[in-house]
Amino acid sequence: MIIRSLELQNFRNYEETHIDFSPGVNIFYGDNAQGKTNILEAVYVGATARSHRAGKDREMIRFGEEEAHIKYFVEKRGITDRVDVHLKKNRAKGIAVNGVPLRRTGELFGIANVIFFSPEDLNIIKEGPSQRRRFIDMELCQLDKIYMSNLTNYNRVVMQRNKLLKELDNHSDYLDTLQIWDMQMIRYGTEIIRSRKRFIDELREIIIPIHAGITGEKEHIDIAYEPSVQADDLETSLSRGRTRDLKARVSLTGPHRDDLAFCVDGMDIRTFGSQGQQRTAALSLKLSEIELVRRRTGDCPVLLLDDVLSELDSGRQNKLLDSIDGVQTLLTCTGVDKFVTDRFPVNKIFRVTHGNIVSEN
Repeated sequence: MIIRSLELQNFRNYEETHIDFSPGVNIFYGDNAQGKTNILEAVYVGATARSHRAGKDREMIRFGEEEAHIKYFVEKRGITDRVDVHLKKNRAKGIAVNGVPLRRTGELFGIANVIFFSPEDLNIIKEGPSQRRRFIDMELCQLDKIYMSNLTNYNRVVMQRNKLLKELDNHSDYLDTLQIWDMQMIRYGTEIIRSRKRFIDELREIIIPIHAGITGEKEHIDIAYEPSVQADDLETSLSRGRTRDLKARVSLTGPHRDDLAFCVDGMDIRTFGSQGQQRTAALSLKLSEIELVRRRTGDCPVLLLDDVLSELDSGRQNKLLDSIDGVQTLLTCTGVDKFVTDRFPVNKIFRVTHGNIVSEN
């Protein structure tokens, strides 16, 4: 799978631009705050309907404008699709594939598979569980539309259930309706837990040899899914925890409280690992993501590397660069590092200056 071209109008600091990508390695270089990351963000939004950054759609619209437009062409197995995303300041975004509007943004997932890797991702191991859940959810949503539907419905149910719990002080007669939300949480939550377990089992098989290769067999990693509750026990746990939920006024049981454990040689590196161990595990996780997409889809994802090479030592750089052979890669950096250009063929180089992009080859 490759992204052939990208067009932007009023997206971030770009008034209007068109980029034709190489199927290989594409480097965007320039000083900080020139718009390099915005290119990768636009590709990610075009594939997932959301930014890798926190924030609202209107924050991606160029200052002083009401709308922004992302258009790209993606080729898979000889078939090309056109994707249009309209971001609107005061309304929901509009998305179309080959000119046909999508009824739900979730229908966009799977048209293009992308993996975003930024310096912030190197902290995924030591940050809170929400970041690790987000990693699981974003990858599964791209690979499994049923999971995406279950997750969307589950999040809606939890939000409504929490709202009800907060209203019971003033509306005690609403208590009988709590069972309705519980049954929906069980329905969708059970499927989410099962899907996550299968995903982590598959990921575990991939990450163990990758991590061993990076460390020269000196360290051995293991990962484990840590569900808040087992799928078959969700109904019982919700019932037993009702008093606690009523007191806390929030839902304390369910897959919205899951985590992913990382152990190296038996030690939980989320808490006790060195920065080097945590970064190696994060790199292993991203490289495993590439291989998992290959296995699930039979195709390579597009890899988006946002200034991540500068955060890795030479050994980890080598492992990352070895992994992108045959993978369309969009890479940002402040300078076209001699190590990069000597390390492997660079197919296209773009200079980015104040939202202007110039191809240099």
